[in-house]
Amino acid sequence: NEALEEAQDQLVQSEKMASIGQIAAGVAHEINNPIGYVLSNLGTLDSYLASLFGLLEAYTESECPSSVSQQASLARVRALRESVNFEFLRGDIVALLAESRDGILRVKHIVQDLKDFSRGGVDDVWEVVNLHDAIDRTLNIVRNEVKYKARIETRYGNLPDVECIPSRLHQVFLNLIVNAGQAIDASGTITISTGASLSEIWIRFEDTGCGIPKEHLHRIFEPFFTTKPVGQGTGLGLSVSYSIVRRHGGSIEVESEVGRGSRFTIRLPVRQPCPQLAQTDAVSAAEPV
Repeated sequence: NEALEEAQDQLVQSEKMASIGQIAAGVAHEINNPIGYVLSNLGTLDSYLASLFGLLEAYTESECPSSVSQQASLARVRALRESVNFEFLRGDIVALLAESRDGILRVKHIVQDLKDFSRGGVDDVWEVVNLHDAIDRTLNIVRNEVKYKARIETRYGNLPDVECIPSRLHQVFLNLIVNAGQAIDASGTITISTGASLSEIWIRFEDTGCGIPKEHLHRIFEPFFTTKPVGQGTGLGLSVSYSIVRRHGGSIEVESEVGRGSRFTIRLPVRQPCPQLAQTDAVSAAEPV
């Protein structure tokens, strides 16, 4: 039983690494964009500083006791002062710094989200989390993969925090979003909606893609079953997602119509029937400091 669980964990981790490989180019693009304009902003700031330091140097020279050099320095100060628009510089420097700060934070969040997503089974910690945050963090690393052909809409309801393994659910969300994007040929919409009823919550991923033929619907959660072209998947994404959802005591359902799109609905209990958090806390307490 332990060997089987270990093999399943390795399978999940292998599929996760394959997913990261698929989205790597998109993630690189998402990182390169803010880095590009931060570098551009630094070049502009460099020229602004050169002007300001030149003016400061001229002011320093104007304090020279020699009347001849002082007059020349004052003339240079006046010329530089007229060439520098302080009001513009003040506003633009503030804007450039703010934009650069936002860009660096964007990169930081993408890297952190990717790091959290890629963590292995050793970090399978049960936590009570906000699933909207979990979905948004997944979108943060996968958005570039689908944004050129699909508009993403989120319709979030009121959800209670849910007891889960966040890194595992990130993997499920990523698989479903990437699948939805790949099902759309030219342009379409991916809609992510959520809601709750009594002791469970639901998350729905809908796309306006090509749909799944009826004869394939009963097989889509089988390991290695895929209708995608070679290189577009391992055939494990939905199978692994199904296993993860089942591990959380939930279910995943699919509805699809060829030519109109697909809808995947995940249902999860708000709290696990077994005291998962208590077990996690007990293991943590037993670990040496």
